[in-house]
Formats: sequence, C-alpha cells, structure tokens
Amino acid sequence: MIDNQKEFVLQACRDRDIKFIRLWFTDILGSLKSFAITVEELEQALEEGQGFDGSSIEGFARVDESDMVAMPDPATFQVLPWRPRERGVARMFCDILHPDGSAFEGDPRFVLKRQLKRAADLGFTFYVGPELEFFYFKSPDAPETLDKGGYFDLTPLDIASDLRRQTVLTLEEMSIGVEYSHHEVAPSQHEIDLRYTDALTMADNAMTYRLVVKEIALANGVYATFMPKPLANENGSGMHTHQSLFRGDRNAFFDASDPLHLSPIARAYMAGLLRHAPEFTLVTNQWVNSYKRLVPGYEAPVYITWARRNRSDLIRVPEYKPGKETATRIEYRAADPACNPYLAFAVMLAAGLEGIEREYPLMEPSDRNVFALTDDERAARGIESLPGSLKEAIQAFAGSELMRKTLGEHTFESLLKNKTIEYETYRKHVTDFEMERYLAVL
Repeated sequence: MIDNQKEFVLQACRDRDIKFIRLWFTDILGSLKSFAITVEELEQALEEGQGFDGSSIEGFARVDESDMVAMPDPATFQVLPWRPRERGVARMFCDILHPDGSAFEGDPRFVLKRQLKRAADLGFTFYVGPELEFFYFKSPDAPETLDKGGYFDLTPLDIASDLRRQTVLTLEEMSIGVEYSHHEVAPSQHEIDLRYTDALTMADNAMTYRLVVKEIALANGVYATFMPKPLANENGSGMHTHQSLFRGDRNAFFDASDPLHLSPIARAYMAGLLRHAPEFTLVTNQWVNSYKRLVPGYEAPVYITWARRNRSDLIRVPEYKPGKETATRIEYRAADPACNPYLAFAVMLAAGLEGIEREYPLMEPSDRNVFALTDDERAARGIESLPGSLKEAIQAFAGSELMRKTLGEHTFESLLKNKTIEYETYRKHVTDFEMERYLAVL
C-alpha cells in the first residue's frame, strides 16, 4: 500500500507539473512548520525522509539533539491551489523521526497516533468533527471588523460571503470535505465546519484549514485570526469538537434502547472527559488569551456539566438526528481554534478512554442554564469549574499523571515549561487597562 502511494505521488507530480514539495509538520504549540524540496529530491525523501535542524523548532529538541528527519506521509499529498499552476507546489505532512528511524516522542502527530493505537487496541476508531471559528479584520494591526453582522446573517451585513466561498472551494480542491459555513455571533466572526472523519486525517485537515483561511484572506487584502478572544465585549472563537468511537461501521456511542440513544460506552467516555477536563484544558486552551473567552456571559462553557440541548454546558449531546446511529455523538465545547489539534484530539481521546477502561460513572445531566444558578446552587449540585486562567490550567496540568502518560515525558515537560514562561511574561506586563484605570488616580 505504501509503495503504491509513493508511486501515486511521483506520478501525480509528473502529471501536474509539480516542481516544489513543501514538507509540513507542527511544533508542540501547533504552529505549522515547512520547508521545501524540489521534485528531483522527492523519490529519495519518500524512501529515506529529509533531514533538518530540529533545535530551531519550539519544543522539539535541545541543541545536542538537533538532527531530525521529516518522513513524508504520501497519503497526505495535495497540490496547493493558491500557488502557480505551472511548476506548481504540493504539500505532504511529515512524521518526525530520530536519525535512526525511530519516532520522535515530541512530534505531536506521533502523540496522537499513539492514542489512536490505544483506541484501536480496544477495537475503536476515533472520529471527530471540529467547528473552527475565526475573525476577519481589516489588518493585523487592530481588530477593525469588516461587518456588524450576527449569527447566520447574510448580505449586506455578511460581506465576507465571497471569502468563505473561496475558502470552501479551495478546501474541497484539496479533498477536505466541508459541511457548511456561516456568519457567527460576533461582528466579522465566521465558521466553516469540516466533514466528520478519523482524528489523524482531521488534525491534518484542521492545520490545512487554518492556513487556507489565512491565505484566502491575505489574497483579498484582509486578515484572518484564530485568536480565541480578540474583541473584549463579543463572543470569542471556539473549536467545538464533535466526537464518537466506532467499531467497524457501527457507532459504539449508540444504543437504541437508551432514552438519549447513548450507550454505556458513550456515557463512560463523557465521564472521562468531564473528570479530566481541568487537567487537559492547558492543551485545548493553551494561551493567556484563551481564558478571556472562558468567562460567563459569552456562550463559552465555564462549568463542568453536560446536557442534551443547553449550549452553556461543557459537553452537549446534539439532537440534530435523534435515533440515527451514525449521527450519535458528543460535543466538547471548551476547546479553541488556536490549540494544537493533534494534541487536543489526543488528550480528549485519552480522557474518554480512561473513563471507559475505569468505568467512570456519569453525573446527571444539567437541567438548567448553569450560568443562571447561584454559586450556592452550583456548590449544592457539585458543579465544578474549568481553570479560570492560564496559571490555574498549568497547575491542574502539572499534577496530572494522565497528561504525562498521554503526551509523553518530552512533550509534557516542554509544554509545561513553555506555558509557564508565557504566564510569567504576561504577569509582568503592564496593560492599557491598568494605565487607563490607575495612572491618573493613584
């Protein structure tokens, strides 16, 4: 199979006049990295990988471990539609290896693959469908919106319809399925939902999606951002992640006899997510700015609850097609689109599998909007909160044996160190808010 895929890539380059191949991978923060080779080097790269200096990549290696190998995955070959058609450009995602050919434990793609193997050993395939929201602004220098539209608004408020159209067409040209797109709640905020697929393919697709959104925006003279909370008094951008486990072609989350059509596996999986959510929030919400979104009043979840309809809860069980087996899934609502999707999918899966293997009991669903409850009412119901700041997220993450086991020692320690530095830098920063509020009166 691999040999057939390699031959397909080589033939596709000949047929489509491809001159350059960009080799893509991510660092632990989910920043897309790339270097290019010419088509003359491709056959050797497919066989042996391509060496590069890993010491310059955030979280990848210490200087004395700098030699790395990027091994292209031929199954991810796609031509980049926004590059010239003649002497064109294609891309492949890579797995990062040590020079001896062993997997590099700090490669986010490897971290996800390891959890997918854990699921496969239990007989499961992990499927996800993220909803990545983003903003269009007139420039990267200030958050000046393009419109004042709201949820599902159309013309003339939604002047970015053509931008979304170009983005969807570009994604589909790269064989990335799109379900729908629309204007979101905040001014100049948008959402394009990718078609449900297996988690590794989806992580690759999510990385591609973020780049395509930015490339199309740039080509049209505007700026796109996945910053979780760019506008102080508006909703932030989330990455609501729909997920399910399948055994073959059967949905392991579905049970026709259950009132909510949820199997015991689905309930234990949700219990795992709910129990371990504070520990993995540092991964799904990794920036100081992420916690400006996770506050009451802006539709983002704050409290660790689940419900069937209520969108204020951390986990929602969608009812779009009640009783349909393939549509049965759960939606984790806290993650934001500036996360590393490989690590985010890995930690959510790990928490869910932990719930299944340890048979965690599932709390009762929330029957009210949790934001409308008083502190005493929430305490009486045993409702806990997600971390309220990057500092709290770091503390919960640092003490988690599950996260250390899931991410591996290298990635766990690198992420912890990186986020601690970020928080300490932020803590020392004097903001405009402080200057405006205190300078003239203190």
